[in-house]
Amino acid sequence: MKSIINTLGFLLLMGLISVSAQCCKGTTTDNSTDKKVTIPENAKSGEVKAYYFHSTRRCATCEAVETVSKEAITEYYGNKVTFESINREEEKNNTLVAQYKINGTALLITNGDKKEDLTNVAFLNARSNPDKLKSKLKSTIDSMR
Repeated sequence: MKSIINTLGFLLLMGLISVSAQCCKGTTTDNSTDKKVTIPENAKSGEVKAYYFHSTRRCATCEAVETVSKEAITEYYGNKVTFESINREEEKNNTLVAQYKINGTALLITNGDKKEDLTNVAFLNARSNPDKLKSKLKSTIDSMR
């Protein structure tokens, strides 16, 4: 009887780990923090844009990343910087998903051929330290303008 309870407990634990790992699985193909990458020439130069790519099913942190990012961009820049939330599962044919090689959740700041990936910073701070995320968004956008 004790071995059955231990086995069930172990299976329950593994199931919980699996579910939580799948919630925010993947970021972009390059997982390094704040790395600048060249993108195709068809991007419109001179206009800073923020893209938040996400899946249909999202955890609390995923939702916080979108909320904090959108609030910060609206607060600091109004309508001068575009924020776009893209469900990569519903919009599989979206050209931005292919252009930026998105295969998971990602927060990108772009301007022409420049791209800054803030995914790691966003997920580390959106819930625990939103002011730090807002500050990073502001400094990144200011450096790209």
